[in-house]
Amino acid sequence: MDDRNIAPLKRTPLFAVHDACGARMVPFAGYAMPVQFAAGVLREHIHTRAEAGLFDVSHMGQLRLRGDGVVDALEALVPGDIRALAPGRMRYTQFTNADGGILDDLMVTNAGDHLFLVINAACKEADIAHMQDNLPSHIGMEVLDDAALIALQGPLAAAVLERFAPGVATMKFMSAAAMRVKDANCLVSRCGYTGEDGFEISVEATDAPALATALLAEAEVMPVGLGARDSLRLEAGLCLYGHDIDETTTPVEADLLWSIGKRRRVEGGFPGDAVIRRQIAEGAPRRRVGLRPEGRAPAREGTDIIDGTGGKIGTVTSGGFGPTVGGPVSMGYMASESAISGTSVELMVRGKALPAQVVDLPFTPQRYYRG
Repeated sequence: MDDRNIAPLKRTPLFAVHDACGARMVPFAGYAMPVQFAAGVLREHIHTRAEAGLFDVSHMGQLRLRGDGVVDALEALVPGDIRALAPGRMRYTQFTNADGGILDDLMVTNAGDHLFLVINAACKEADIAHMQDNLPSHIGMEVLDDAALIALQGPLAAAVLERFAPGVATMKFMSAAAMRVKDANCLVSRCGYTGEDGFEISVEATDAPALATALLAEAEVMPVGLGARDSLRLEAGLCLYGHDIDETTTPVEADLLWSIGKRRRVEGGFPGDAVIRRQIAEGAPRRRVGLRPEGRAPAREGTDIIDGTGGKIGTVTSGGFGPTVGGPVSMGYMASESAISGTSVELMVRGKALPAQVVDLPFTPQRYYRG
């Protein structure tokens, strides 16, 4: 590891664990993060699909919101139905702007006496400022700078974590509970961003290295870096903020309408609700789609999507090789009239028009635990 390149960067509580595992560190969202370990991106990806991968996602923001009316206060900033969240349940939603664009996507958990939020690392400071500016003054916000976040993902994740926290294997998908995990106080959530069953474990920074080391000592668990995390989420058809979604894309265009409950669609009451509700009623001008290029060449972010006449009808926002699919996969936005599964298009890769087809997402079946 070359400290000259990473010295100015922040370090997560698992930095020494990554070093001991032989990680190749890169700058990411202001942090020194592992992009891959000795096994390499391909093996890390395949191992996570077959057994269990351990990811450090401590760079993401974690915070608590408290106060009378905290649910209504947060609902004024997001289109998600936070009011419907029972204690111990969690939901994916977005901060939106006045045009319906997505400022960030986030997870919200009803932790009983407060709401627990996980926000993207690159948006952390902006999200906090946004909430400070727009939440009522009596709503308290506690930013958990002293917490780590460990993701354990894969079909064997539940069996592994059950050894450290009995009972965790029967937790429902999108639920969370405070519990002891290897003598550490944790908030364990059954969720993740790989398309696999798995958990995210919020733990105090001082306890995180011992917990991660113990999990990595289990035969089924391999350390996984940002490289495989990206290929896993891409195959699962999940958006990466700043690439597949941003301030210019609405939840409707991004095919995230499922995250807006019926009550919020009817009542509105969140930034950009007029735009979003109009798109729900009338359709959006463009839509996020899956793309399967023919051949082996991947079509990456920024690639033009063209029709048979050479006219541009969209742009790729994420793309690469899908190890589980066994070929290149991409996501992008296309004009809605063309965004139909089975439509043949061409992708301009290095000046050549390569044939591709619009396909349904995800590229690989999502395998969340449904009980």
